[in-house]
Amino acid sequence: MSSTPFARALGAGTLVLDGGLASQLEAAGHDLSDELWSARLLADRPEAVTAAHLAYFRAGADVAITASYQATFEGFARRGTGRAEAARLLALSVELARDAVAEAHAGGVTRPLWVAASAGPYGAMLADGSEYRGRYGLGVSELERFHRPRLEVLAGAGPDVLALETVPDAAEAEALLRAVRGLGVPAWLSYTVDGVRTRAGQPLEEAFALAAPVEEIVAVGVNCCAPEDVDRAVEIAAHVTGKPVVVYPNSGETWDARARAWDGRVTFGAGRTERAEAWRAAGARLIGGCCRVGPTGIAGIARTLGTG
Repeated sequence: MSSTPFARALGAGTLVLDGGLASQLEAAGHDLSDELWSARLLADRPEAVTAAHLAYFRAGADVAITASYQATFEGFARRGTGRAEAARLLALSVELARDAVAEAHAGGVTRPLWVAASAGPYGAMLADGSEYRGRYGLGVSELERFHRPRLEVLAGAGPDVLALETVPDAAEAEALLRAVRGLGVPAWLSYTVDGVRTRAGQPLEEAFALAAPVEEIVAVGVNCCAPEDVDRAVEIAAHVTGKPVVVYPNSGETWDARARAWDGRVTFGAGRTERAEAWRAAGARLIGGCCRVGPTGIAGIARTLGTG
């Protein structure tokens, strides 16, 4: 997979990822209080998804991550959406990001822009917070059977790369690594972590090692985690795999489920992007933000890294 255009671009320098898609959609006034989260807008307000991607491209992002994180056949079925329509919506997530690429280029952005098709963990489909715990009680083969069909649809829609993201458990990572084989599209694998372990408790050395021999995986790293947890994760990922590292943490704020509000202070994002330079020095080649990191934060990352 090192010969694909995206892999070559990754080998040539640092690429800036976008920020939290849901964060930008909510900032634009869209209600995402639904089990499908931002994926609901694929059917209800597709133009809003394109606008959110475009905002990040204009801010300096090189890569847009699609609105398919929580889009699954099973999740759509619970809302009465049939399999054919669910497949259409999955593919549409890639098309909408491509539309944003075209609009950005038409509006004067001259640098190459890329589309990463998001595939969230099994727990994202459950919409019960288990994506931050893992340990679903399913075996690797069962998880592979869950992930493979939608990865096939996403790959068929023609993204530049698959984003296997917010993975809490090494067992699920193993399933995803099996599921991407033979799809003909490169992928990155990023865990959500707590310190130097996955959310399910496995040491990151062991978790990253799973991806080391997999040709389809062009980058490994972490996302949707505390900025403070990224420093060691970059070092471990680079040492264990020898692959480029991908990092896109949250803002540093924490979600209070009882109060249904964000709490704490911003330690990464708007006005606080100096960490990005150290991450690049340690081996990160894909750097962006996740929850609560919006276009202003991404613009800051691009400035810090000298790409914007």
